[in-house]
Amino acid sequence: MQKGLTDTPKLISPIFSQINTSMKHELSRRILITGGSSGIGLEASKQLMQRGHQLLLLCRTEERCTETVKALSASETKQTTAKGIAINLKNLEEIETGCSRLLQINEPIDTLILNAGIQNVGIRNPQFTKQGIEETFCINHLAHQLILMRLLPLLQKSKRPRLVITSSEVHNPNSGGGRVGQPATLGALEGLRPHESIAMLNGQKIFDADKAYKDSKLCNILMGRHLANQLKQRGEEIPVLAWSPGLVIPKGSGGFFRTSRQQNPVGLALFSFVARDLLRLTETLQKAGSLLAELADGDSYEQSGFRYMSNQLIRPGHHLFKEAEPSDEASNEQLAEKLWTLSKNLIDQKLHESLSI
Repeated sequence: MQKGLTDTPKLISPIFSQINTSMKHELSRRILITGGSSGIGLEASKQLMQRGHQLLLLCRTEERCTETVKALSASETKQTTAKGIAINLKNLEEIETGCSRLLQINEPIDTLILNAGIQNVGIRNPQFTKQGIEETFCINHLAHQLILMRLLPLLQKSKRPRLVITSSEVHNPNSGGGRVGQPATLGALEGLRPHESIAMLNGQKIFDADKAYKDSKLCNILMGRHLANQLKQRGEEIPVLAWSPGLVIPKGSGGFFRTSRQQNPVGLALFSFVARDLLRLTETLQKAGSLLAELADGDSYEQSGFRYMSNQLIRPGHHLFKEAEPSDEASNEQLAEKLWTLSKNLIDQKLHESLSI
């Protein structure tokens, strides 16, 4: 059954409201965001709403869409400027259907924010999606490449298009978090070969949830780099921003670390206390949300081409957000092209199999 747009009763209805607002930016931006219902994405969405931008949130369920839109609109006295569409990023069929509907509506997207992500640290065995894909890779990377491939025409319809991709410093084996446990590396991408059914992208047989997350964040940067290169070659260059928010551990039972909290509540509580409260190594949820919001609409990020921005810890309690060099592997253009091609082939294969059932 097809999912509907929250607050949009008909397919031909506009997904973005046309509003007048007194804001410091010249024009309100039409922003589509994944992962906008919790964590950094929700905080960024709140701030973008306050600035008068028009948001379309891709949420896991209809109920999640309704709850998020209601929460974002609760403090607003103006016309509601947030809508939701239910698309489960674990299901490539749902993504394909949802993107097709957005293409039929055919409204420009000014900023596309690919922000949703999970980490399953603590589990020993891989979790697989309906299409048989390890879910960390599917949600964090493959789903976003499918969204990007399908919705790129809507992004290019904008007069000021911008792509923002949330990655992490753990993609870099030389970073603080990247040095803990197995490092991010895709190897020869054996896990994406057509004849293989391996949970780990580099083909290793033993599943490692922490490495799977690191690898997916490496994929995020490579995806952005490849797209930027392709658009540049076609003379259609746009700003492509991959970024790392730093370590963010908000208090509460849900959010990004919910799986780790369920698997090892004592261990995560201790880690959170030491990292956040004792050593002050973490960034606040509000500041990370502000950084994402600024990437989405800030005038200083109008420069076309690929850039990687990192919120780096300078000393306890202090971060510096600046342009940085990603890891050597994340800078490998041949690997970026190979990842894009193999990911596209896997998407095409899984969608074809779904249609054949």
